[in-house]
Amino acid sequence: MFKIGKCLLADRLKKADLTQIELSEMTKIPKSTISEYVNNKHTMSLITAKSIAYALNCSIDDLYEWKSVRGAKSRK
Repeated sequence: MFKIGKCLLADRLKKADLTQIELSEMTKIPKSTISEYVNNKHTMSLITAKSIAYALNCSIDDLYEWKSVRGAKSRK
């Protein structure tokens, strides 16, 4: 099992050579909301993460650090 860590959206924007405003225009997500994700004030919903990942040509997994939860067992 995993829990969400730090948002990596700022890194993904830099790699894509895009600004928060440009991403906002591409996705129709308010710039203020994107800023909240970048600053780790809110976590993206699955639908929002999918939209942003699509716009940035990356995986949803690339948008956050993922931390393993101790004691979690995988299904075999």
